[in-house]
Amino acid sequence: MVNRIKTYFLLGILSVILVYIGGIFGKNWLIISLIFAFAINWISYFYSDKIVLSMYRAREIPYNQAPEIHRIVEELSQTAGIPKPKIYLIPSSTPNAFATGRDPNHASVALTEGIIDLLNEEELKGVLSHELTHIKNRDILIATVSATIASAITFIARMVQWAAIFGGIGSDDEEGGGIFGILALLLFAILAPIAALLIQLAISRSREYMADEGGARICGNPLYLANALRKLSRGVERIPMRNANPTTSHLFIVNPFSGKAIFTLFSTHPPIEERIKRLENMVI
Repeated sequence: MVNRIKTYFLLGILSVILVYIGGIFGKNWLIISLIFAFAINWISYFYSDKIVLSMYRAREIPYNQAPEIHRIVEELSQTAGIPKPKIYLIPSSTPNAFATGRDPNHASVALTEGIIDLLNEEELKGVLSHELTHIKNRDILIATVSATIASAITFIARMVQWAAIFGGIGSDDEEGGGIFGILALLLFAILAPIAALLIQLAISRSREYMADEGGARICGNPLYLANALRKLSRGVERIPMRNANPTTSHLFIVNPFSGKAIFTLFSTHPPIEERIKRLENMVI
């Protein structure tokens, strides 16, 4: 519940920043930026599953090739109360997984060859329950909304920067403009996109905590996922996914590059140690 409230609160802050920075240029620029961001991000939203699965050369796994995995996903989907998603295999020795799709009726779960080799059945249940929670919570939709707002903020900020540099706004000394007004405007235009990015990343981390908690409840034992995360962290450190695209790193259950984040504020994932700690505390 706390993370859900945090998500909505952060989305609210993003919206406030958008409205405020849009007011600098006026209603027309605000509308233009929203249309521009909407077009880019929502096209991606409707085709994100095809794009990301193709990017990682994932292929759908027939039932007869992996009956145990199909059985696990079917049982967990029934517990979660969602349709069984399609299951894909990524030809990579890096242990990882992600869920994609715009809603529970158009969802897919992708597993790497490495994660299937590394984890036992209980740990796979923990990971798959985490991914099913993302699907159930419509996290792709939440991510798209936050990306749309953040993109619009960045678009307007760039326009403000150019206008300030060439004297389009903030140049009238009698109205508090002048060099100090221009510098203040430039500073705001530079900081606003950074703030939007940090908020967008914070939303992503909050959704990961929610997926961990929801996944623990679906599989019935928080330690399944805690143990899996411990193994995955070590596994990704040992074999990072070198062909991973940074724009899709938020989809994976652990950061595909190292499994750990050096700077938490700029990470799409919470620290592994904190995630494991929270899951273990659910047992107490």
